[in-house]
Amino acid sequence: MAEVLQKLRTAATAESGSGTIANALPMPILLLGPKSEVLYANPAAEQFFDTGLPTLRKQTLADLIPAHSPLFQLVAQAVERNASAAERDIDLATPRHGERIADVTVTPVPDPEGAMLLTLQERSLAQRMDRQLMARGAVRSMHGMAAVLAHEIKNPLAGIRGAAQLLEEALAPEDREMTQLIVAESDRIRGLIDRMESFGDTRGFARNPVNIHEVLDRVRKVAETSFARGVTVLENFDPSLPPVSGDRDQLIQVFLNLVRNAADALPQAGGEITLTTGYRPGVKFGAGLSGERVSLPLEVTVRDNGSGVPTDLLPHIFDPFVTTKIHGSGLGLALVAKIVGDHGGVVECDSISGRTIFRVLLPQSRAEEI
Repeated sequence: MAEVLQKLRTAATAESGSGTIANALPMPILLLGPKSEVLYANPAAEQFFDTGLPTLRKQTLADLIPAHSPLFQLVAQAVERNASAAERDIDLATPRHGERIADVTVTPVPDPEGAMLLTLQERSLAQRMDRQLMARGAVRSMHGMAAVLAHEIKNPLAGIRGAAQLLEEALAPEDREMTQLIVAESDRIRGLIDRMESFGDTRGFARNPVNIHEVLDRVRKVAETSFARGVTVLENFDPSLPPVSGDRDQLIQVFLNLVRNAADALPQAGGEITLTTGYRPGVKFGAGLSGERVSLPLEVTVRDNGSGVPTDLLPHIFDPFVTTKIHGSGLGLALVAKIVGDHGGVVECDSISGRTIFRVLLPQSRAEEI
């Protein structure tokens, strides 16, 4: 390890070449001077900050990372202890790059004096996709269950409801409470089955260019006039974002569910929901109804400052019937996972107390759709 660090220091203080270890490493690496000025950045760091090395060398860490980031506390900790310091899930969000979470290691180096070596490990897309694939597997298991429930329960349930209504007609008004309860509970179960049936719909849908900002604007208006009254909804949009390939109504459903979830988690005072869009370098991912490999460069995030998702539930947040709400059905996020998956996209959740981020990656509309 000491030998590797020494090679990195050598590469960082000299003109970088394609053969250096630092240049070959896939994670962003920065060498900072005593005043947090950038002395060196490897190609991965140039890509991460979307800035070339000559420009990076004219900047400090404060120019690259927002002032509220815990990264500055981590650097100060490493300086104070003169030892490596590491922390997981540090928020590196910026207006330019949107929401990004990374594991960060800060290591003091003796040459030059007072310098710090920063290694950033952005949360991998592989991890996002693993979660997404598990969620889709759970959703697929709902298909058969939904068909069985629809066939075996809905017909006799209608009979029970009808019989209760007939009994109600023969009862005095003061004696109708129990029959009304039967009708109400029958309607509730019917509604649950109807929602579950949506998981069994494996038919394809027509893909069209969708302006995601129009979708989010509709979602915001619905939220502010109903379940999110009094909540501050902030927007941080990239106006140059190209259209999404998909179905407008289904995408409205996705983001309505996510915003509703965010609103339900907010504190009674000071609640905020932030909607962000951005263009990210896409990756090829085999997904969607057709199984075709698609690129997912369009990112939409829904962020809230609520209580967060319990750690033990986070890996299962998109599974059916998993919910933190007292009266929740646990189907809202499962439906989000299904619709996003049908679009060939990826959805993930990062959450700590006071900050929850749902991140949706979607395919760009193709030329033939426009």
